[in-house]
Amino acid sequence: MTYQTAAISDDLITLPKLPGWVTSGRAETLETVAFRSGAVLTVLDQLVSDQRHGVPVKLLANKLALTAATASSKLEGRLSREADIRDAYHLTPPGEARGPDGDLLAFWRDVARLRVGGTDEVAALVGPDFTGLVGIWLDAGLERAQTHGPLSGCVAVLRAVLEVDDRAERVACLLSDIVLARAQNWQAVLPVTAQRLIKGMLRDLTTNGQGAELAVQVRILDSIEETIRLARDLAHRAEALRTVAPKLRAKGSDAAVALFLTEDALAPASMLSPFVRGTSIPMTSRAARRFCDRLVELGVARELTGRSTFRLYGIAA
Repeated sequence: MTYQTAAISDDLITLPKLPGWVTSGRAETLETVAFRSGAVLTVLDQLVSDQRHGVPVKLLANKLALTAATASSKLEGRLSREADIRDAYHLTPPGEARGPDGDLLAFWRDVARLRVGGTDEVAALVGPDFTGLVGIWLDAGLERAQTHGPLSGCVAVLRAVLEVDDRAERVACLLSDIVLARAQNWQAVLPVTAQRLIKGMLRDLTTNGQGAELAVQVRILDSIEETIRLARDLAHRAEALRTVAPKLRAKGSDAAVALFLTEDALAPASMLSPFVRGTSIPMTSRAARRFCDRLVELGVARELTGRSTFRLYGIAA
């Protein structure tokens, strides 16, 4: 692996950021939200589309998948904690049932890997009850996005799904994220819609509650702004990891570093051993643990669980 530390470091100085007028408090209308969203989506597009900014987009998508899973758990009435959802997915041995929390995160991680233009994968995710409606819903959302802006397209598809099944919050948020990605011509889907929504807002969408569309658009816009802050933060964290990478002498360290730049949480015993995931590079369980602890010592990774066993590691805050 070749690290381009100097080039990325120079570019981090001028990472695209939100202008002050976007984040300043103000009375919202659909017009002001549409105006703000244009600036916000431009910044996010620059961050995720231009590799020179050094944003680890796969890592960003996986972190968004975890927060989307936590948010949609609340929308569905389960109220699972983020740590429980994360552990259910990452600590379940291969081939064993993850349970509803682990399956929920698996769903959102699959969303983050969707081909934006594909429909078969989307149909597989939404299930047989909605397969015949997916194309209709997405077309309607995109048509609305073209005439009234991307966030209006997101709301249109949310409403269309929930009018058919008011318990299909997960599917509605998934299709909203796809509409946003297609409207922006992104290569990947970013799970942003579910992050800040609450059940009452979605209920109001289907009962014509006063201000429902505005309330939902504002929440999606807030989520996109938070995604920009996260993307900028991850660019800096990734640069710190790339900087120390040449100091790592363990066999397979380059591949392990690459994994840290894509995964929000790593279990050393299963993801780095007996082989670094996605490679044929061997690493013993002891070497994997020592590698992760070394990254913690260098300040570029942290242990996520606070436990002495069944530990998970991720890029440092």
